[in-house]
Amino acid sequence: MSTDWKQGTKLVHGGIRRSQYGEVAEAIFMTQGFVYETAEAAQERFEETGPDEFIYARYGNPTVDMFEKRIAALEGAEDAFATASGMAAVNGALTCLCAAGDHVVAAKALFGSCLYVLEQVLGRFGVEITLVDGTDLDAWRAAIRPDTKVVFFESTSNPTLEVIDIKGVADIAHAVGATVVVDNVFATPVYSRAIDLGADVVVYSATKHIDGQGRALGGVVLGTQSYIREKLMPYLKHTGAALSPFNAWLMLKGLETIKLRVDAQSRNAMAVAKALQGHEKLARVIYPGLPDHAQHALVQSQTGGQGGTVIAIDLAGGKEAAFRFLNAIEIGVLSNNLGDAKSILTHPQTTTHSSLSDEQRADLGITPGLVRISLGIEDEEDLVADILGALEKA
Repeated sequence: MSTDWKQGTKLVHGGIRRSQYGEVAEAIFMTQGFVYETAEAAQERFEETGPDEFIYARYGNPTVDMFEKRIAALEGAEDAFATASGMAAVNGALTCLCAAGDHVVAAKALFGSCLYVLEQVLGRFGVEITLVDGTDLDAWRAAIRPDTKVVFFESTSNPTLEVIDIKGVADIAHAVGATVVVDNVFATPVYSRAIDLGADVVVYSATKHIDGQGRALGGVVLGTQSYIREKLMPYLKHTGAALSPFNAWLMLKGLETIKLRVDAQSRNAMAVAKALQGHEKLARVIYPGLPDHAQHALVQSQTGGQGGTVIAIDLAGGKEAAFRFLNAIEIGVLSNNLGDAKSILTHPQTTTHSSLSDEQRADLGITPGLVRISLGIEDEEDLVADILGALEKA
């Protein structure tokens, strides 16, 4: 594949492989295993698997391989490995790097399942975890030690949309030889510059913008070929977090339109955020694309000024007002996903972050009135009118 192709071309043609039938749409290879012509050929395949050879679907599959190659080309990564879900990707990316006695520094503003992996999985097996304010580079400097093995953060936090300085944290981590792992879901592969800015490993829940149509679970980890093939792949192929070929095919088709969808979603997010600024029923409107966002200047350099597809609003009336608002919405749906073609609204305190303590939620700014809104591709005027109308009933 040409390395000179622009983003839109890579999204449609990257990683393509065709069978002897010359199909236009990518083929779905629904098989768990592969046949060898001779016993000697089987032995050779197990001794050294070639670039267009496969052994078992848990290790790799032609359809999954197309998805991995396409998103690696888009991200500018040497290699990728796809997983059954976004959390399988997070768990694999971190666990394959750590052993008992290692030290990990992570931003405290993390999705609840990510905190569980850090504190309950890695912590249980003797990995020391330090959590910091991800937006404070001095906090990273104070926490990272000469023996720190990994740093981990969401480039934009869920659900309060704090933006972390990837280059700033990477420079601090690399000074002690630590590996930088970035969960980049909110930035999306479309606006990502994570690897250019110093991330060693980038993780996506493909369930979000990559599929983008509410159909399937999936995840992917991107990094250097040595990291993917020597550290991550052995861990994942033996622990079984393989992506289904059918889901990989859905993700491939999702990548074809991801730029069109994300651009439209981001425009809608900006329009809604602007329309809600100063509303009497809101304590705050949070959107990285707005000039009053605390990290707005960082957004200009990190994602080219793109604020993303998600906003958060804090209703002054607390949980009761938030519920009245949510129940009055007509266009958006109430669910706990994001990045979909449909607008999705979530009350984090009682759903996605309900496992956190009251103190943890308060520390992260997850108030009773906070609502996360993932904007879809519906008509901008309809979305603004629907959300303003629901606020009147709040």
